[in-house]
Amino acid sequence: MDLRSPKRSIVQFLAWRVLWWASYLICGSLRFKVEGLDSVLERQTAGNGFILALWRGRTLLPIYYCRNLGFWAIISLSRDGEMQNRIVSRYGYRTIRGSSGKQGARAFLESVRRLREGGVLSVTPDGPKGPDREVQMGTLQLAQRSGCPVVPVGASARPRKLMGSWDSYMAPMPFGRAAIVFGDPILVPSDLTEDEASDWAARIQSAINDVEQRAEKLTLTHG
Repeated sequence: MDLRSPKRSIVQFLAWRVLWWASYLICGSLRFKVEGLDSVLERQTAGNGFILALWRGRTLLPIYYCRNLGFWAIISLSRDGEMQNRIVSRYGYRTIRGSSGKQGARAFLESVRRLREGGVLSVTPDGPKGPDREVQMGTLQLAQRSGCPVVPVGASARPRKLMGSWDSYMAPMPFGRAAIVFGDPILVPSDLTEDEASDWAARIQSAINDVEQRAEKLTLTHG
């Protein structure tokens, strides 16, 4: 019998609770400027599935602001993923568990099904291990298989702390300014050559960078 398991479970329970409350209180103190969300909600109301794509290091603000909207998120089966799953579930997200390493095929097929049913799926195309800010082929294949467009999302906050992790995770400071920008949908053709697929991945990558730059500017200008 592993006597460490109950203790580890208690620590994990307390950890995700603390992280959830910290994120909720900090994000709740921010002054938000948001662009493009109305179009996203209109598409959702019409029953049109689509993929929200944002960099892994900028997920906190959209997770908070889009809480309880019924969005889906893919969460890995790792120990960190379990904590993340508890946090995003508390924010009202529905989750699909899996990653490229574990049960990736099952998670991919379930994601395609949810999208075809009209769901909104949030993905981090550079996750879970990077390289940072590079769109991996999984996101492209998800868009192709489902026939649903990709909506780029950018987020920023000032003042903020950039963590030392590979994705330079952004943690906003309390009572600051925050911005989220939802870009125009990108519909990926279903039949692409390898070179064309790389071009479309680069197009999505550029679109995410563009809306993030827009969010950066908004944090410098809005009151």
